[in-house]
Amino acid sequence: MTDISVNGLVKSFELGKNILDGLTFDITEGERVGILGHNGCGKTTLFRILVGEIDYDDGTVVIASGKRIGLISQIPVYPDGWTTEDVLKDAHRNLYAISDRLEKLAAQMETDCSDKLLQEYDRLSEDFRRLGGYDMEFNRNRVANGLDIPQYMREQPFDSLSGGERTRVNLARLILENTDILLLDEPTNHLDLRATEWLEEYLLHFKGTVLAISHDRFFLDRIAQRCIEISEGAAEFYSGGYSFYVEERQRRFEEKLKKYEKDQAKIEQLTRAAEQMHLWAFMGNDKLHKRAFSMEKRIAKLNQTERPREAKKLTAKFSTRDFSGDEVMVCEGVSKSFGEKKLFSNLDLTVAGGERIALIGDNGTGKSTLVKLIMQKEAPDSGYLYLGPSVRPAYLPQIIEFNHPERSLVDTMLYDCRCQPQEARDRLGAFGFRGEDVFTPVGALSGGEKSRLRLCMLMGSDINLLILDEPTNHLDIASREWMEDALCDYPEALLFVSHDRYFIEKFATRIWHLENGVITDYRGSYSEYREFAARQAVFAQNSKTEQKKKEPQPKKKSSPNAEKQRAKLEKEIEKLEARISELDRESEEFSSNYQKLMELDDEKSLLNDRLMEIYEAWEALC
Repeated sequence: MTDISVNGLVKSFELGKNILDGLTFDITEGERVGILGHNGCGKTTLFRILVGEIDYDDGTVVIASGKRIGLISQIPVYPDGWTTEDVLKDAHRNLYAISDRLEKLAAQMETDCSDKLLQEYDRLSEDFRRLGGYDMEFNRNRVANGLDIPQYMREQPFDSLSGGERTRVNLARLILENTDILLLDEPTNHLDLRATEWLEEYLLHFKGTVLAISHDRFFLDRIAQRCIEISEGAAEFYSGGYSFYVEERQRRFEEKLKKYEKDQAKIEQLTRAAEQMHLWAFMGNDKLHKRAFSMEKRIAKLNQTERPREAKKLTAKFSTRDFSGDEVMVCEGVSKSFGEKKLFSNLDLTVAGGERIALIGDNGTGKSTLVKLIMQKEAPDSGYLYLGPSVRPAYLPQIIEFNHPERSLVDTMLYDCRCQPQEARDRLGAFGFRGEDVFTPVGALSGGEKSRLRLCMLMGSDINLLILDEPTNHLDIASREWMEDALCDYPEALLFVSHDRYFIEKFATRIWHLENGVITDYRGSYSEYREFAARQAVFAQNSKTEQKKKEPQPKKKSSPNAEKQRAKLEKEIEKLEARISELDRESEEFSSNYQKLMELDDEKSLLNDRLMEIYEAWEALC
């Protein structure tokens, strides 16, 4: 059954420029599909059309009858004074309506027991049970805990939450509503690793249909069964997750390039042949003109094929400064608190040259604070932290700000990086800022564009300690790949805070996991750390189980009935053991009678099974 059918969809916001130009695809019930494409290609526009938020110019959009569709980026307006808990409860508004009606019916039935009231009460009671009315509170707590919505946030007014917190709450509400079709627009942007993994597990077991726009490549690999790329307003289909998409896209590009080059060679060959035939025709054979004209038509058709274009790679590289010394950074006995909230205490860490460290952990554990301590933007409450004398650090913060937001991109490069105009234009172009874009005021840039510009500025500095705080948070996939290209050739020490598991796996050779004020320092890749953490969790669980077994259990006084039952079982055990001993003697007696031995063994096997059952029952009574 088809849940979503889009055929020939056309949408434009500017006259003569279609952002969606004949987009066509079908999504079957229960599919999980990743929607890919560069920023501005129309992915979010498509989602807004699917939920009916905006209209389209041409084509058809059909949603299966009776299917409920929900968009995560679309946050409804709630009544004034609603708390986060009120928003979560709103997902169960139908169940609360049934509950209210049941209470009214129960009150009416105290004086009126008509069949009509009884039938309505029975029907609504069954609907309440079937729709999960008795599990409402449990499910609310389960989803809120999974998406990192703590109790204090649930008590806050919804209007007081940040944009990221509202997005998480809205996602929780959609999940609790049991929406049939989920449209997720960057769902992991405001989630930490734990919450992202919880969402992945939920989606993998979700019975409905999922369409996800995401720049989180690890997330797409886990949840997407296939991918649809929106390119030049049309759809390209890939029957796998993100990794399959990358390989298949490259294969298709190479195939198109080969065909294009083959066509160009054919054009050259046909052009020479047509010219020769025109020449021969002037020598008296007019029929050759006709053949030459036919060749020229074929040449014109082949010339319609454009050369396939590959995404431009980053050409700029980090300028590095040689590191001399034993230690890049030393941290001893460092503690930090804000009021009564203690982030961490007695941290002891050492970083050597060339190490690549990923600092991971849940939101609010103090990762960004630790980075600020290293950059001396915050002071520790106790202990000390210092950098080696030859260390020259560079820092890309999570929130980018510029001292002069009115300056253009190129002027910012000229003033802050002290480079020549052509060098400034070249470096900006390498980061996707081309043409008139370089004259845009930096204050008008989006969060992702500011990150790209700051990274572009850092690349001109001589550094040997690079610190990145959520470097890929606002970047699209192409920009993430540009950053990765640059970092691949960066040989010095790297410390980064990230929830991007694809990025972490690619670069980290050491993991710092900050949890409950303690850093677990693991030397290895992210995938190796996950295996290590899973083993540690099993060991911890086994230790708890063993400890529980060792704890003295309170003795229960046997009831008279239990005593009688135990005595009865002991008598039966004696009888069975006696009969088994007798069978052993008979087996020796009939050792040469194969048929008799088989009969004795069968009886003995049955008696042994029965004896084990009685032993278990006897142990339970004891």
